[in-house]
Amino acid sequence: MTDTYTDIEKTPGGKKAAGPVGWVDDRLGLAGAARKNLRKVFPEHWSFMLGEIALWSFVVLLLTGTVLTFWYQPSMAEIVYEGSYEPFRGLEMSQAYASTLDISFDIRGGLLMRQIHHWAAALFVAAMLVHMLRVFFTGAYRKPREINWLIGVGLLALGMVNGFTGYSLPDDLLSGTGLRFVDGMIKSIPLVGSYLEFLIFGDEFPGELIIPRLYMAHILLIPALLLGLIAAHMLLLVYHKHTQWPGPGRTNDNVVGYPMLPVYAAKAGGFFFVVFGFTALLGAIIQINPVWAYGPYNPSEVTAGSQPDWYMGFSEGLVRIMPAWESTFLGFTWSWNVFIPGVGGLGLVFTSLALWPFIERWITGDDREHHLLERPRDAPTRTALGVAAMTAYGVGWAAGGNDIIATQFGLDIYALTWVFRFGFFIFPVIAFIITKRICLGLQHHDKDLVLHGYETGVIERSPDGGYSERHAPLPVSQQYSLTTRERAPALEAAVEVDENGVAAPGSRKERIRAWARKRYYDGVVDKPTGAEVEEAKHHLADHDGHPVALGEDFQGVSETGVPRVH
Repeated sequence: MTDTYTDIEKTPGGKKAAGPVGWVDDRLGLAGAARKNLRKVFPEHWSFMLGEIALWSFVVLLLTGTVLTFWYQPSMAEIVYEGSYEPFRGLEMSQAYASTLDISFDIRGGLLMRQIHHWAAALFVAAMLVHMLRVFFTGAYRKPREINWLIGVGLLALGMVNGFTGYSLPDDLLSGTGLRFVDGMIKSIPLVGSYLEFLIFGDEFPGELIIPRLYMAHILLIPALLLGLIAAHMLLLVYHKHTQWPGPGRTNDNVVGYPMLPVYAAKAGGFFFVVFGFTALLGAIIQINPVWAYGPYNPSEVTAGSQPDWYMGFSEGLVRIMPAWESTFLGFTWSWNVFIPGVGGLGLVFTSLALWPFIERWITGDDREHHLLERPRDAPTRTALGVAAMTAYGVGWAAGGNDIIATQFGLDIYALTWVFRFGFFIFPVIAFIITKRICLGLQHHDKDLVLHGYETGVIERSPDGGYSERHAPLPVSQQYSLTTRERAPALEAAVEVDENGVAAPGSRKERIRAWARKRYYDGVVDKPTGAEVEEAKHHLADHDGHPVALGEDFQGVSETGVPRVH
């Protein structure tokens, strides 16, 4: 029996839908765009799913946040609590805090929704951060993707701000302490700080308007901006085409992978349920932000050992380790001990992230389009700078919990603070040096693998009694992957004078650029030349004894004598 295939437009359902679909297409022209974009190819690699985790966790945030809005009351009006949580009955608190308790104890599934929402928020920021690290370390931000990198920086900043606004909405003692920290950062801004405080809070802290204002920003303003930036991010991703790892058949002019429909869409849809299931599991079995343990916010109280969400720990840590620098002039108190680490620290982080693609492009002079990714080892200075920045961030993040570390491990908090102060400047330098040496060592290893092959585990004995291990050339595909990178450019000294002996225009700028380029490419190990590879092939083919059939998939043996592929 032979099955016959019928075009969808010729089926009964297709015939009925043809009229409305044709009417819409005649006016909007969607068929051509859909036909092109739905067959767009996306490459296959696990690291590309980091961005999807951020996207799907944001969808989980939208879904759970919508549910929570039905019961949350964004009001700072004082009421007497009469809910089901016995320890707080008869206690005065804001309607915001009381409604949060009601969601947690009286609404069926409310606590689960709250915890899924909070875990999804933490995952959203974490996934964005890790995704941007992947983009940074692989050079995926280079031309023509600088604008998309800036959009990513904006998404990260807005995600952190929206996370903080949501963290503040329960109006419990912990979130109120965090809000007091932000109030101090605002007031530390020279000249205009106190005016900004009254503008934002509507009165002297805490006022009676901040929770409703944060609520509007949290559910409307910032999500709208996030949705717009995510849409722009995805559109530019499709327009520029996806980056891919180098390998056989992969060039700057193509993309090797699977089409959007049906393969990639099915995988992405399944991955959404994986992310949703993971956050639901976290919300069900791991407690987060138990607001009933802190009590309602009171401006005269501060929780002992209070900690912000992890992504704000860096800013608080810098404030904690900053010396008590203050000055008074023009009738104002200038709180440098809060402004420099708090406002200046976050400003420096995001400004550096935004400017880096343009700084690197100026240093290298590389104005070409790049659609192939770089392995981190192939850009050792960039990788070392990234690890150094991560180390500085880690020191600040750990310093944000210096009191917890001191009490839990029985350490002197003052000595610990000094360790963090010195470590903030010393540890990143050490991390930079170690990381760069590791990258250069891996570059040497790759070159040796291409030229000398891999250890086969076959031992040969020479006539004079010496022993040596036979090496075999790498598979051609692996050689291609290891050598598909650009050579370091020839470094030239900056031109300081013209042909007439007069100082050349911009000579100082060019000297700085030449110095920076020399440091950027310092120690880079170039890939082997074609002549070196051919010579290595003849050397590897010239051996004594009987030839050994190793096979294409054989890649040597481990220290225990077992083939590595096993």
